Amino acid sequence: MSIPTVEGRRFTIGKYDIIAQPIPYSAHMLRYTVFVDGKRIGATASMPSESDCRFLEKPPVIPPLVPFQATYRPGRPKKGAPPRVAADAPQPPREELPHGIAVPQSTEEL
Repeated sequence: MSIPTVEGRRFTIGKYDIIAQPIPYSAHMLRYTVFVDGKRIGATASMPSESDCRFLEKPPVIPPLVPFQATYRPGRPKKGAPPRVAADAPQPPREELPHGIAVPQSTEEL
């Protein structure tokens, strides 16, 4: 006995023709192939809307990547800048205890 699969179908959304075909080895998933004027522009695994089809037809422009520039070093001093002056070193914590806390005295027993 085999698992029943959904049937493929063909429909249009606006000017886009969509053919839904069963995905191999899947019982209920469909691959939606989108066509414009008989030319395939893409496919999705979920039911496409008209905005999805427009995105497949004309994706947004993505700016080119900027290559890493070895000369750009943020936080570094400029050439010829005077050396940094060390700020006052933080004071070490005082070893005084708050008022009212008793300190056990050491007893030297031999």
